[in-house]
Amino acid sequence: MSRQTSRAAHGWPQALLVVCAGLLAMVVVAALGLWAAGAADLPDQAFPRVVAATVVTAVGGSVTISGSAGFLAETTGGLTVVPLSVTLTGALVIAAGFLWPLRHRAVAGARELGGWAARIGVLWLLVLVGLALVARQQFAVSLGEGTLGDIGDLLDAAPRVGFEAEVFETVVFGLLWLAGVLVLALLVSRGAPLPAGLLRFQEPVRPAAYAMVVLLLSYVALGVLIGLVVAATRGQPAETFAVLLLGLPNLVWLAFTLGLGATWEGQVEGPFGLPMPHVLDEALRGEDVSELSLSTLAEQDGRVWWLLVVAAVLVLAAAFLMAARSPARMRWWQHSVHMAVALVLTVLTICVVGRVSAHYGLSLLGIGDVGGTLSGRVLLRPQWWGALGLAAVWGLVTGALGGLLAAGVRRRGEVALGRGVGAGQRVD
Repeated sequence: MSRQTSRAAHGWPQALLVVCAGLLAMVVVAALGLWAAGAADLPDQAFPRVVAATVVTAVGGSVTISGSAGFLAETTGGLTVVPLSVTLTGALVIAAGFLWPLRHRAVAGARELGGWAARIGVLWLLVLVGLALVARQQFAVSLGEGTLGDIGDLLDAAPRVGFEAEVFETVVFGLLWLAGVLVLALLVSRGAPLPAGLLRFQEPVRPAAYAMVVLLLSYVALGVLIGLVVAATRGQPAETFAVLLLGLPNLVWLAFTLGLGATWEGQVEGPFGLPMPHVLDEALRGEDVSELSLSTLAEQDGRVWWLLVVAAVLVLAAAFLMAARSPARMRWWQHSVHMAVALVLTVLTICVVGRVSAHYGLSLLGIGDVGGTLSGRVLLRPQWWGALGLAAVWGLVTGALGGLLAAGVRRRGEVALGRGVGAGQRVD
């Protein structure tokens, strides 16, 4: 009876509920963000397909941009950006749904966990295929009034812009994204069961993974608070909410790496810009690629040095949290190493998902961009080795300090093996 109940607790209906909840949450956040950004006014009823494309990119899928502008004109375009607000929402909902049937369990077999994850994966595969097939559209772009519009009408060069999701890449990267979410959920949750063979890894891994997730979510919470204040006091609430609902983690996690001392490279050219504060746009706008760091931003606004203070406080707090959730027998240098590895992996992830590359251009007779009015470029990329090296240093230092500060903290949930207690069961 208990075996049947265990299976029923995470069967196909429950998997369908998890997938539908995750998809619905992502679609709602993407739709609200795009609506606030004005995408509801796109021609040819393109809004639902743009929402689908946004969800595709949020899970790592690929969307290509194409265009046509008559036989005498050519359009070019490209886009690489992950709307991390949508990504984070879906990850949190799916992770919670994945862990819910496993609560109050000490140990779960690899076969059981694999079967539960596989059911979610099969249904998520169908979702990915459906999203990729829906996320395709072409619509006309007005050249406006005046000479440019007259030339377009004369040469039949009114541009049409289209986008189309790559089905294969969307499925592959979307499944990898799901696998990462489920694995991270198991690593972060102290109450989630693990197969007996993996219990020896939970002491060094789980506290560090939990601390990193709390650190990243703390930055998001601060960003939400600041965004609400900005929306209430500085006007243009629609634009602010568009940033909150589409790219808030892109912004605050970039600020996190800058606070650690990392340097990014970027460029903003043309009428397009980054969904970020004006100070970032000003620091990057120009014809050449510019460096983005605390020192360069301080030339625009000296208050950016507070990013260093915030990073120091939150990273040290995360190190303390990691040490407090670790076994009391663990030494300070072990905390230092664990924190360094965790922080390097966290910064590496931010550098991978936080990159931005977007360009669009229209040329007539193959001669340059027309007037620059329909051309632009946005670029943002990290200086990898510097960012990872600084993360390692911060991790070593704060890990040691956190271990020393947590030396007198009373631990709860110590893992006991044997002596009548099930392997991996917590004793409170």
